[in-house]
Amino acid sequence: MYVRYFTRLFSAMAGPRPVVLSGPSGAGKSTLLKKLMKEYDSVFGFSVSHYHYVSREAMQAAIARGDFIENAEFSGNLYGTSKAAVQAVQAKNLICILDIDMQGVRNIKRTDLDPIYISIQPPSMTVLETRLRDRQTESEENLQKRLRAAEVDMELSKEPGMFDVVIINDRLEEAYGKLQEALLEVSAPRWPRLGLAQDLAARKKPLF
Repeated sequence: MYVRYFTRLFSAMAGPRPVVLSGPSGAGKSTLLKKLMKEYDSVFGFSVSHYHYVSREAMQAAIARGDFIENAEFSGNLYGTSKAAVQAVQAKNLICILDIDMQGVRNIKRTDLDPIYISIQPPSMTVLETRLRDRQTESEENLQKRLRAAEVDMELSKEPGMFDVVIINDRLEEAYGKLQEALLEVSAPRWPRLGLAQDLAARKKPLF
């Protein structure tokens, strides 16, 4: 039996501490990330997933060796974020954006990575279901799995201390503005090299 295994490789960003962005499928997280990367491509870098196929035994052995910062299983597939990929970026004094599910968030909280945690959530389960059905990319069985996972995700996002910032994506432009504000707000005390605001000011556009 083979399982999907990927490491996340990261492009250039402007500081040493990563950002973890989490949220259920259909919350609009990918759309917000695309907007951010398009507008500030010289400031932020998004993790790119590369897929490899290995046996479950090989993946489990890598997990046992501690090769991953986080790992999880969904729909029978094992996946994880490798330590080597993150360390390679940190060695360059860069900031990474990691797209991680809730299980991965919990795993990362048990490490010393110490990122900024931002959750993107839908306004309601009804809205989320409509978004997922409108995609017309899922079987009914997979859609129901995503909805069940999303319900758990939404509840866990409310736990005190789970996330530094929770953004409800009801209207895209408003949510995007809140994401920009959140990145500026958390940058000053936690990214001391220049601060994200100074980096942004020196580049293409102000966030506001």
